[in-house]
Amino acid sequence: MNTQLSFDELGTPLRTTTFVVFDLETTGGSAEQDMVTEIGAVKVRGGEVIGEFATLVDPGRGIPPEIVALTGITDAMVYQAPPLDEVLPAFLEFAAGAVLVAHNSGFDVSFMKAACRRHGYHWPRPAVVCTARLARRVLSKEEAPSCRLSALAALFQASTTPNHRALADARATVDVLHSLLERVGSVGVQSLEELLDYIPEVTPEQRRKRTLAADLPTDPGVYMFRGPREEVLYVGTASNLRRRVRQYFTASETRRRLREMVGLAVRVDSVTCAHALEAEVRELRLLAAHKPMYNRRSRNKHQAWWLTLTDEAFPRLSVVRMPRDGALGPFRSHRAAEGAAVALQEGTGIRPCTQRIPVRSPKGTPCLLAEIGRCAAPCAGHQTVAEYRPYVEAVHSLVAGQRVDALWRAAARLSQLADAQRFEQAAEGRDRLAVLVRTLDRGQHLAALASITELIGARPDGTGGWDFAVVRHGRLASAGNAPRGVPPMPVVEMLVASAETVIPSAGPLYGAPHEEVAAVLRWLERPGTRMVRCTSPWAVPAASAASWRPWLHRVDSAWGANHAPRSD
Repeated sequence: MNTQLSFDELGTPLRTTTFVVFDLETTGGSAEQDMVTEIGAVKVRGGEVIGEFATLVDPGRGIPPEIVALTGITDAMVYQAPPLDEVLPAFLEFAAGAVLVAHNSGFDVSFMKAACRRHGYHWPRPAVVCTARLARRVLSKEEAPSCRLSALAALFQASTTPNHRALADARATVDVLHSLLERVGSVGVQSLEELLDYIPEVTPEQRRKRTLAADLPTDPGVYMFRGPREEVLYVGTASNLRRRVRQYFTASETRRRLREMVGLAVRVDSVTCAHALEAEVRELRLLAAHKPMYNRRSRNKHQAWWLTLTDEAFPRLSVVRMPRDGALGPFRSHRAAEGAAVALQEGTGIRPCTQRIPVRSPKGTPCLLAEIGRCAAPCAGHQTVAEYRPYVEAVHSLVAGQRVDALWRAAARLSQLADAQRFEQAAEGRDRLAVLVRTLDRGQHLAALASITELIGARPDGTGGWDFAVVRHGRLASAGNAPRGVPPMPVVEMLVASAETVIPSAGPLYGAPHEEVAAVLRWLERPGTRMVRCTSPWAVPAASAASWRPWLHRVDSAWGANHAPRSD
């Protein structure tokens, strides 16, 4: 029996939906290895253009000749263009709250997701419409033998001819989108939800379970899909809970495992949050608590590794899961930690062997490293505890941000290998040193934040009010919002009074999960964030690894220049 849909179920009318139609030009086809060279976007609503965004982007590497021939974008054109980390926040602001549209959207969206991961921005997971997929659904083979953008632009007599430049292609895609929307309107597709549902491959389970989103609020927060035994199947965050959860029941959700999850789900619970940081932190805590089987991140939870010195007369580096005070990390893999340990050994002189050496009468046999002068052989009694102590102090001072001598010594070792034309070994050593420097830099910034007893940050909420975060030893202890017109300081005092009590424990992060500290740090470091007050100065040591960021940039540029881009 057919029933009439309520206004809520009808969804968002297409005539009031804001679309941001965008296109990227890149150095190649790999979102992880290649870089963006140009962004063009057009914002439309109700068939009218309400804004445009266009900029060249410095990819930080040379543009391959075949890409130059295709796009016409040369190294000289992007030489003085802003880098992506400066352009990205402006684009995200331009597209905020809109439905993204692109031709073959998987390519463009994958680059934007990779850029957000690379530069520490949260990907807002907007609804996405692919005009190529929509055209294949609407047009017959006879009418459109090809669904390339150039062919569709010619078919619909677009006012702009696509030419592999970002803004021109985005403008042409706008005309294609409007023509396709006219076609689907004739078959009754009038809302955004109906448009997303009209695209093929919506499973019966997805259609049947749309009602699970009906009672969710439109506020930001965290949502949890629950299975028949009340188990948490999946956890996610959203700026609009109802709109985000609805997307799981449309064709915009193409991931097989999540379609399977939707088939099992019987309920969706939600937790409303004050702002995006609170939602991100709550998601991390729920993932740790429930380990939902359909979250990829829950499978890799706590997969952080640390380097620490063993507690013995002649300490050595050990890769561990639970860090102690003075540990170096976090590393994303055991292999990365081992590689950094080698670089640290080369820079400090810490012994690489794993045997336990007694203080008195050591009777070990010197290894090859001792024979070539790269180890003083304490195992054979050739070095006393006092003579070995400077190596230990070099590790401690490097991790604490007091000295970077060890990094210079490791870099000098690379120069020696290069001078000897042992280029493969030099490249391997460079990559190990790069991992060490990155992790030192990140770890020192995380530790600096975690050391503060209490810090209160504030960000504009975009509507004239303020979002607040009370941070204690790197953990989010309280979060709230002062809307426009509400005095902010009484809200701050209320949040402080009701904030979670955080008791610090051992370790470089005082017991806080490194992912949560990183999320808080990203929020605090975003442009526009202000510090309300802080119990102690927030500072990174003067001799921290941050001074080596120019060296890391040169390494990244050299790596990119020596790896050919992948083609489509």
